[in-house]
Amino acid sequence: MIPYGKQDINQDDINAVLEVLTSDFLTQGPKVPLFEKAFIKKCAAKFGVAVNSATSALHIANLALGVGKGDLVWTSPITFVATANSALYCGAAIDFVDINLMTGNICVDALERKLIFAEENNTLPKVIIPVHLAGQSCDMAKIHALSLKYRFKIIEDASHAVGAKYKGKPVGSCQYSDITVFSFHPVKIITSAEGGLAVTNNKLLAQAMRQFRSHGIVSDEASMTEPSHGPWYYQQIGLGFNYRMTELQAALGLSQMTRLDEFVTKRNALAKIYDQAFNNTSLLRLTPNDNAYSSYHLYIVLLASCDKGSHKNIISQLREKNICAHLHYIPVHTQPYYQKLGFKDGDYPIAEEYYQRAISLPLYPNLAVKEQQYIIDTLLSEIKTSNHKQKLIGQ
Repeated sequence: MIPYGKQDINQDDINAVLEVLTSDFLTQGPKVPLFEKAFIKKCAAKFGVAVNSATSALHIANLALGVGKGDLVWTSPITFVATANSALYCGAAIDFVDINLMTGNICVDALERKLIFAEENNTLPKVIIPVHLAGQSCDMAKIHALSLKYRFKIIEDASHAVGAKYKGKPVGSCQYSDITVFSFHPVKIITSAEGGLAVTNNKLLAQAMRQFRSHGIVSDEASMTEPSHGPWYYQQIGLGFNYRMTELQAALGLSQMTRLDEFVTKRNALAKIYDQAFNNTSLLRLTPNDNAYSSYHLYIVLLASCDKGSHKNIISQLREKNICAHLHYIPVHTQPYYQKLGFKDGDYPIAEEYYQRAISLPLYPNLAVKEQQYIIDTLLSEIKTSNHKQKLIGQ
């Protein structure tokens, strides 16, 4: 089956991991700092904290910003559940802002309306987590302007957006946010097998995230409550977690970084082929912003209208024909756990409409020309068949 996403591992990647396996350090060695350094240079940020997953990065980012019991965090309902879960891990409450159907990202107008209402009712959020769906940046300048007016902090969930740009600058520069979080899961732009990284321009936030990453422990005397007892000494000054990235993961990520631009360029070229193929058809594509350069983690199309039966059937038929069409994402507020928290169907209608229309098509750097053409032809054929059936039913 043609997968929706797939890692691209070459011999250099393998050699980098083998080098670590025969070194003195499998964890807590030199590769993690080197990976952090290479990544923040690419992002044009000042500090980076590598961890074992983007979920962990989101968690420590919230904690570093002081999110806790009694606080409120807002995010998009169209994201993986980890984005929202990260606030709940801190004891905070979560809420959502509906999306713009044609970008899949948080709708800035909906956000502003919700902030006006929240200010009137003393329910403003402490943190907002915009999600850069499929690799395209949200309108961060407008969200940042609202943050200044309504006094909230910003964590960018850029799990999809490694190598993306906004207003000519790399996503992760944190020009419009406090912290930006990335993912290196195998289906993402680059991989470290599993892993994540949080970048920031704030030294104190970086220090806090490093402590949360490793049990709340410090080894530098300047951070201790008393003089060091000796070179072996450390102190736990807070409650943290074991979220460390291994040397193996960092070595793979560091090697993959050398091909980041190549990967993103290829993804954009494949997306352009899809664009051209779907011109003058009933399919809609998520609309790129003029001021953003997407990394195209995903290529998402929207069916012309909502029809649960047709939507399910088209995805099922593609899978029957060995194409792993997928759906990113099920609106978080419709998940059973979140409905127990009080959310209900109908709360975010645009996100729910998106869910009934969206299809993620395979997209990864080594997707073959013949495979992509087969995907295009099969999808258009299935849509044509579906439309014909709809007309027969309507007669």
